[in-house]
Amino acid sequence: MCGIAGKIFFDQNRTVSLNELKKMSDVIKHRGPDDEGHYNNSNVGLAFRRLSIIDLHTGHQPLSNFDGSLWITFNGEVYNFKESRLALEKKGYKFRTNTDTEVIVNLYEEYGENCVDHLRGMFAFVIWDDRKKQLFGARDRFGIKPFHYYIDNEKFLWGSEIKSIVAAENVKSSLRLESLDHYFAYGYTPRNQSIYNEIQKLEPGSSFTLRPYEKEKLIIKKYWEISYTPDYTKSEAYWKEALYEELNKAVKMRMISDVPLGAFLSGGVDSSIVVSMMALNSKDPIKTFSIGFKEEKYNELKYAQLVADRYKTDHHEFIIEPESVELLPDLVRAYDEPFADSSAIPTYYVSKYTREHVTVALSGDGGDELFAGYVEYDKMIMLHKKKHYPKAFFNMVNKLIPDHMFGKGMAYYLSKDKNNIAAYFNLWKDYERENLFRADIKNKLEKNYSEGLKIDIINSSKADFLTKMQQLDMKTYMVDDILTKVDRASMMNSLEARVPLLDHKFAELSFKIPSELKLKGGIKKHILKETFSKILPPGIISHKKQGFAIPLNNWFKDSLKDYAFDELTNSKYLYNYLEKPMVNKILNNHQKGKRDYSAKIWNLLFLNEWLKQNKI
Repeated sequence: MCGIAGKIFFDQNRTVSLNELKKMSDVIKHRGPDDEGHYNNSNVGLAFRRLSIIDLHTGHQPLSNFDGSLWITFNGEVYNFKESRLALEKKGYKFRTNTDTEVIVNLYEEYGENCVDHLRGMFAFVIWDDRKKQLFGARDRFGIKPFHYYIDNEKFLWGSEIKSIVAAENVKSSLRLESLDHYFAYGYTPRNQSIYNEIQKLEPGSSFTLRPYEKEKLIIKKYWEISYTPDYTKSEAYWKEALYEELNKAVKMRMISDVPLGAFLSGGVDSSIVVSMMALNSKDPIKTFSIGFKEEKYNELKYAQLVADRYKTDHHEFIIEPESVELLPDLVRAYDEPFADSSAIPTYYVSKYTREHVTVALSGDGGDELFAGYVEYDKMIMLHKKKHYPKAFFNMVNKLIPDHMFGKGMAYYLSKDKNNIAAYFNLWKDYERENLFRADIKNKLEKNYSEGLKIDIINSSKADFLTKMQQLDMKTYMVDDILTKVDRASMMNSLEARVPLLDHKFAELSFKIPSELKLKGGIKKHILKETFSKILPPGIISHKKQGFAIPLNNWFKDSLKDYAFDELTNSKYLYNYLEKPMVNKILNNHQKGKRDYSAKIWNLLFLNEWLKQNKI
């Protein structure tokens, strides 16, 4: 696991300085504390930071092909690289290292941009092709690894994190209001945009070719898209056997490492499956790591212990206290953008304490998206099936009911388009954002802009309603929230996180299974639970899904009450964009217990700290 960055001038007479490349790589040292490297050739510069996982002694980057005509920097892991290497050696390719990096650069030499079709893993990489005078890059199918870029009339820059780009010379960075609106709607920025107007993200499953000396410089191509192709000819027993075999293969692949390895164990179904399969494939006890809270409602440690006991893992637990919000400034620096998922706190701490014991950890992310595990799906389906409600009536009711009343939520959803109801399951509803933004900011924003981005994704799918919800979450929430959170939290601590459930072969298999077997008889993830119930303690399957939430509701009424009021009411930056009376209303109503506004308060606190650090 590593960090990459780089710069190309479109003028061949200009030179990228080594000093600038070092600045771009130094700010992401946490992603790769073991080594650094730079390729500097006139107007082209590649920068790299390394966390050594595979081939500890000869894995230095940037790395070239055998004749030095191709140079690569690569972040991630390719799990099938040994098979690909054997195939390339039969074609006459020679290797100087035992790395997956050298396999990628030779796959590119053999297959060009189609090299990505041969990669099974998580990755973000760039290759400078000195013969064709072009840059080729790609991001893995689900976006496990990040890739940001910047382009103007004179240069192209990229980086694993935004901070590498803004560390470069002559980079403009102005606040993108549409991304700010999206942040309030969903708690994160859009999948192909950032909080800055000038910086974009390469979408998952995409590659690009940059030809710096041609008129059409940047060409982006979608090389992979998961599609729902249900096969009704197969029995449930067939699917169970196929799922077990494919995930077992995916887990075994991700256990290959030249450094100590362990797993996150939350006590939920997905991480419990991963740990169980690791244990069944290991002669030694698996090291497992769990986070808990004193508040029983949020604590899953007892379920994690069930798995740890069954497989006799080397188990470690840590309890998080309210003082953990002191981490906020560090989180803001790590994420580079406003990011409102408060579970970033426990994710950071489980990464921190895991890193004290191992360098690689497997996680259970992806199971809810692949197998319809989210509790919101039930509500969405119920609302979707209400075909004959008087929409105009609920529109009126929605406007009349006070914001703090619970009933407004149902009236709000019933006033929306039932086919696109998922787009409106957001943090700050459209009517709330209308009152939250200052008039001058609101006038610059297109109403329902953020919801519209999700509606476009929903409408582009021909699948059934449940599968559309899964696809929507995979293309938005999973990549922009879940995977971003795990990447930044683990990399803050120089820990590599691997995600076997998002092996693309396993995911493609799951999307051949009829949706009726995923949400069956009111049981979420039915087929997944049935497949792996034989290797899990009974309590794992039967207990109610809790998620990775933290008890902010209690904390903001008690030990963190003064902290929240002081930070938000005395902000020097927040009210350049927001209406202070609306913020005060949220704070006061939370104290009165009218509703749980803790997620909104955390959303405001993170944005406030981000604005403070960036002086925007």
